[in-house]
Amino acid sequence: MGRPTSRVLTLLELLQSGGIRTVAELADRLGVDGRTVRRYVDHLVDLDIPVEAVRGRYGGYRLAPGYRLPPLMLNDDEALAVLLGLVAGRRAGLLTATGTATETAGETAAAKIRRALPERLARRLDTVLESLAFTAEPGEAATPETGVLLAVADAVRHRRPISIRYTARDGRRSERTLHPYGIVTHAGRWYVTGADPEIDPGTGQDRTFRLDRIADARPLPGSFEPPAGLDPAQRVLSGFAKAAYRYEVTLRIHGTVEQIRARLPASVASIEEPVPEEGTDPHTERWLHVELRAERLDWLPPVLASLDRPFVIERPDELRGLVIALADRLAASARQARDPDRIGG
Repeated sequence: MGRPTSRVLTLLELLQSGGIRTVAELADRLGVDGRTVRRYVDHLVDLDIPVEAVRGRYGGYRLAPGYRLPPLMLNDDEALAVLLGLVAGRRAGLLTATGTATETAGETAAAKIRRALPERLARRLDTVLESLAFTAEPGEAATPETGVLLAVADAVRHRRPISIRYTARDGRRSERTLHPYGIVTHAGRWYVTGADPEIDPGTGQDRTFRLDRIADARPLPGSFEPPAGLDPAQRVLSGFAKAAYRYEVTLRIHGTVEQIRARLPASVASIEEPVPEEGTDPHTERWLHVELRAERLDWLPPVLASLDRPFVIERPDELRGLVIALADRLAASARQARDPDRIGG
């Protein structure tokens, strides 16, 4: 294993991984006897690292909860996992801001870890990061403030109302009370979904807010009970599908929910599922009522074609015209000769 100092640091690394470690387990990992393990523990205590002795049949040693250890020790696999996670999180917009205009917490954390790495490991990690390519462009930076995120998360966990200062998409600012149900990340952005008791003092109305548009979140007295069977992610997706846009589209599509969801996810469309008759398979293809809202319609005809399922357009008429035009273009292209020079001639 090496010199005693190396074994003491290895002991610290083992304890940092969490849980209670028995003396026998530590002795086996360090290649020493139980008495030496206890001596190494005394060395850590002398360095003001709070190692606790746990008595009993399953006792041993553990670190005191919540203690921030200097140094944080990562092996090669852990360092690579942390840095790759920070890179991916930064590109996806899932890291909180530090309060500066140019840096995120992920960038500053990655820089600190990179500076602390041994040169051998740093070169290997740089090789991975330099070789890494992404198929998608970086997402829009819409990161919430750390203080807001922590305050909202605490309110969600303890079921406490909060007061938020919010800036809407059109720039209007307001201060409102929210009963937060959960925090959801979607498409590189953070959202909080909950009830607004000021709209309906009885039960409240479901609302979804972007965390990056919340300037301040403060806890309020009292508590609330979220609805039974709550699914915050599904509520956020359903809210997107029902948001106010220029066009309201109503369709009937013959198929299963799974087939429709493959092209029209819950964030885009809502599906009304009729109660299946007794004795029938709920996954049998049948006519389903589909509603969605959109600012433009030109993207929808190719999506409906890709479903490869019978459908009926109930509204708007503009969509029916766009589908017919797409069908005419596809039919005309299919009838063209193989020679591309003759196309259009």
